[in-house]
Amino acid sequence: MEQFYTIQGEGYNTGRAAYFLRLGGCDVGCVWCDVKESWDADAHPRVTITDMVAAATAHAGRNVVITGGEPLMHDLTQLTAALHAAGCQNWIETSGAYPLTGEWDWICVSPKKFKAPLPSVLAQAHELKIIVFNKSDFQWAEQHAALVGEHTRLYLQPEWSKAPQMMPLIVDYVKENPRWQVSLQTHKYLDIP
Repeated sequence: MEQFYTIQGEGYNTGRAAYFLRLGGCDVGCVWCDVKESWDADAHPRVTITDMVAAATAHAGRNVVITGGEPLMHDLTQLTAALHAAGCQNWIETSGAYPLTGEWDWICVSPKKFKAPLPSVLAQAHELKIIVFNKSDFQWAEQHAALVGEHTRLYLQPEWSKAPQMMPLIVDYVKENPRWQVSLQTHKYLDIP
Protein backbone atom coordinates (compact mmCIF):
# COMPACT_ATOMS: atom_id res chain seq x y z
CA MET A 1 0.00 0.00 0.00
CA GLU A 2 2.77 2.41 0.97
CA GLN A 3 6.36 2.51 2.11
CA PHE A 4 8.36 5.20 3.85
CA TYR A 5 11.39 5.84 6.06
CA THR A 6 10.64 7.35 9.45
CA ILE A 7 10.97 6.84 13.19
CA GLN A 8 9.14 3.94 14.85
CA GLY A 9 6.56 5.73 16.95
CA GLU A 10 5.20 3.12 19.35
CA GLY A 11 6.01 0.06 21.43
CA TYR A 12 9.40 -1.36 22.36
CA ASN A 13 11.29 0.09 19.39
CA THR A 14 9.99 3.65 19.80
CA GLY A 15 12.43 6.25 18.58
CA ARG A 16 14.43 3.98 16.27
CA ALA A 17 14.83 4.68 12.57
CA ALA A 18 12.73 2.26 10.53
CA TYR A 19 11.55 1.68 7.00
CA PHE A 20 7.83 0.88 6.91
CA LEU A 21 6.29 -1.51 4.41
CA ARG A 22 2.53 -1.20 4.81
CA LEU A 23 0.86 -4.09 3.01
CA GLY A 24 -2.66 -3.83 1.67
CA GLY A 25 -5.39 -6.17 2.86
CA CYS A 26 -7.18 -6.48 6.17
CA ASP A 27 -10.37 -8.21 7.29
CA VAL A 28 -10.02 -7.46 11.00
CA GLY A 29 -12.06 -4.25 10.71
CA CYS A 30 -11.06 -2.15 13.72
CA VAL A 31 -13.41 0.78 14.10
CA TRP A 32 -10.52 3.06 15.18
CA CYS A 33 -8.15 2.01 12.37
CA ASP A 34 -6.18 5.02 11.13
CA VAL A 35 -5.39 3.38 7.76
CA LYS A 36 -8.76 2.02 6.62
CA GLU A 37 -7.62 2.65 3.05
CA SER A 38 -5.31 -0.36 3.56
CA TRP A 39 -8.19 -2.82 3.93
CA ASP A 40 -8.76 -3.52 0.21
CA ALA A 41 -5.60 -5.20 -1.07
CA ASP A 42 -6.76 -4.89 -4.68
CA ALA A 43 -6.91 -1.09 -4.39
CA HIS A 44 -3.10 -0.92 -4.30
CA PRO A 45 -0.51 -1.73 -6.98
CA ARG A 46 1.65 -4.81 -6.58
CA VAL A 47 5.31 -4.12 -5.80
CA THR A 48 8.05 -6.67 -6.39
CA ILE A 49 10.14 -7.99 -3.52
CA THR A 50 13.25 -6.72 -5.30
CA ASP A 51 11.81 -3.19 -5.43
CA MET A 52 10.74 -3.29 -1.76
CA VAL A 53 14.20 -4.44 -0.65
CA ALA A 54 15.90 -1.81 -2.81
CA ALA A 55 13.71 0.94 -1.35
CA ALA A 56 14.25 -0.26 2.22
CA THR A 57 18.03 -0.41 1.83
CA ALA A 58 18.30 3.02 0.18
CA HIS A 59 18.40 4.55 3.68
CA ALA A 60 20.93 4.37 6.50
CA GLY A 61 18.65 2.42 8.85
CA ARG A 62 18.22 -1.33 8.49
CA ASN A 63 15.10 -1.88 10.61
CA VAL A 64 12.08 -2.77 8.48
CA VAL A 65 8.58 -2.74 9.96
CA ILE A 66 6.10 -4.85 8.01
CA THR A 67 2.61 -3.74 8.91
CA GLY A 68 -0.79 -3.25 7.33
CA GLY A 69 -3.65 -3.71 7.14
CA GLU A 70 -2.98 -7.20 8.37
CA PRO A 71 0.39 -8.28 6.95
CA LEU A 72 -0.02 -11.96 7.82
CA MET A 73 -2.78 -12.26 5.24
CA HIS A 74 0.26 -12.64 2.93
CA ASP A 75 2.97 -15.29 2.93
CA LEU A 76 5.97 -13.22 4.02
CA THR A 77 8.60 -15.95 3.70
CA GLN A 78 10.30 -14.67 0.53
CA LEU A 79 10.10 -10.98 1.46
CA THR A 80 11.62 -11.45 4.92
CA ALA A 81 14.35 -13.78 3.59
CA ALA A 82 15.31 -11.16 1.00
CA LEU A 83 15.35 -8.40 3.62
CA HIS A 84 17.54 -10.51 5.93
CA ALA A 85 19.88 -11.27 3.03
CA ALA A 86 20.21 -7.50 2.49
CA GLY A 87 21.18 -7.00 6.15
CA CYS A 88 17.85 -5.80 7.49
CA GLN A 89 16.16 -6.52 10.81
CA ASN A 90 12.56 -7.63 10.25
CA TRP A 91 9.89 -6.36 12.63
CA ILE A 92 6.20 -7.16 12.24
CA GLU A 93 3.11 -5.49 13.64
CA THR A 94 0.17 -7.89 13.45
CA SER A 95 -3.16 -8.66 15.05
CA GLY A 96 -2.01 -12.27 15.16
CA ALA A 97 -5.19 -13.44 13.43
CA TYR A 98 -3.30 -15.39 10.74
CA PRO A 99 -0.46 -17.94 10.93
CA LEU A 100 3.02 -16.49 11.23
CA THR A 101 5.15 -16.75 8.08
CA GLY A 102 8.59 -15.31 7.50
CA GLU A 103 11.81 -14.68 9.42
CA TRP A 104 11.34 -12.22 12.30
CA ASP A 105 13.66 -10.34 14.63
CA TRP A 106 10.77 -8.66 16.48
CA ILE A 107 7.12 -9.68 16.64
CA CYS A 108 4.60 -7.19 17.97
CA VAL A 109 1.12 -8.66 18.41
CA SER A 110 -1.68 -6.16 18.89
CA PRO A 111 -4.77 -8.35 19.17
CA LYS A 112 -8.16 -7.03 18.17
CA LYS A 113 -11.56 -7.96 19.55
CA PHE A 114 -13.00 -8.29 16.06
CA LYS A 115 -10.82 -11.27 15.09
CA ALA A 116 -9.05 -13.33 17.75
CA PRO A 117 -5.29 -13.86 17.62
CA LEU A 118 -3.98 -17.38 17.12
CA PRO A 119 -2.36 -18.94 20.19
CA SER A 120 0.62 -19.97 18.06
CA VAL A 121 1.31 -16.33 17.14
CA LEU A 122 0.83 -15.06 20.71
CA ALA A 123 3.33 -17.66 21.92
CA GLN A 124 6.02 -16.17 19.66
CA ALA A 125 5.35 -12.50 20.46
CA HIS A 126 8.21 -10.38 21.73
CA GLU A 127 5.72 -7.61 22.43
CA LEU A 128 2.01 -7.57 23.28
CA LYS A 129 0.46 -4.18 22.60
CA ILE A 130 -3.12 -3.64 23.73
CA ILE A 131 -5.04 -0.64 22.42
CA VAL A 132 -7.12 0.76 25.27
CA PHE A 133 -10.41 2.13 23.98
CA ASN A 134 -12.51 1.68 27.14
CA LYS A 135 -12.22 0.42 30.72
CA SER A 136 -13.03 -3.18 29.82
CA ASP A 137 -9.83 -3.36 27.78
CA PHE A 138 -7.73 -3.80 30.93
CA GLN A 139 -9.36 -7.14 31.69
CA TRP A 140 -9.07 -8.09 28.01
CA ALA A 141 -5.37 -7.17 28.16
CA GLU A 142 -4.80 -9.48 31.11
CA GLN A 143 -6.56 -12.34 29.32
CA HIS A 144 -4.09 -12.01 26.43
CA ALA A 145 -1.08 -11.47 28.68
CA ALA A 146 -1.79 -14.92 30.14
CA LEU A 147 -1.28 -16.39 26.64
CA VAL A 148 2.15 -14.94 25.84
CA GLY A 149 5.60 -16.00 26.99
CA GLU A 150 7.07 -14.85 30.29
CA HIS A 151 9.61 -12.60 28.51
CA THR A 152 7.06 -10.87 26.26
CA ARG A 153 6.97 -7.12 26.88
CA LEU A 154 3.50 -5.87 27.75
CA TYR A 155 2.22 -2.48 26.56
CA LEU A 156 -0.98 -0.51 27.05
CA GLN A 157 -1.56 2.17 24.46
CA PRO A 158 -4.50 4.58 24.42
CA GLU A 159 -6.56 4.67 21.26
CA TRP A 160 -5.67 8.09 19.82
CA SER A 161 -9.15 9.68 19.97
CA LYS A 162 -9.68 8.38 23.53
CA ALA A 163 -6.25 9.29 24.91
CA PRO A 164 -7.45 12.17 27.14
CA GLN A 165 -9.95 9.86 28.86
CA MET A 166 -7.89 6.64 28.91
CA MET A 167 -4.39 7.94 29.69
CA PRO A 168 -5.04 8.61 33.41
CA LEU A 169 -6.53 5.12 33.74
CA ILE A 170 -3.56 3.57 31.94
CA VAL A 171 -1.08 5.42 34.18
CA ASP A 172 -2.88 4.22 37.30
CA TYR A 173 -3.09 0.67 35.95
CA VAL A 174 0.63 0.51 35.13
CA LYS A 175 1.51 1.86 38.56
CA GLU A 176 -0.59 -0.91 40.14
CA ASN A 177 0.55 -3.57 37.64
CA PRO A 178 4.21 -2.73 36.87
CA ARG A 179 4.79 -5.62 34.48
CA TRP A 180 2.86 -3.43 31.99
CA GLN A 181 4.37 -0.38 30.28
CA VAL A 182 2.79 2.64 28.61
CA SER A 183 3.07 2.95 24.84
CA LEU A 184 2.23 6.22 23.10
CA GLN A 185 1.89 6.99 19.42
CA THR A 186 4.85 9.37 19.55
CA HIS A 187 4.89 9.75 15.76
CA LYS A 188 1.54 11.55 16.03
CA TYR A 189 2.96 13.93 18.64
CA LEU A 190 6.01 14.47 16.40
CA ASP A 191 3.78 14.93 13.33
CA ILE A 192 5.72 12.40 11.26
CA PRO A 193 4.41 9.39 9.29
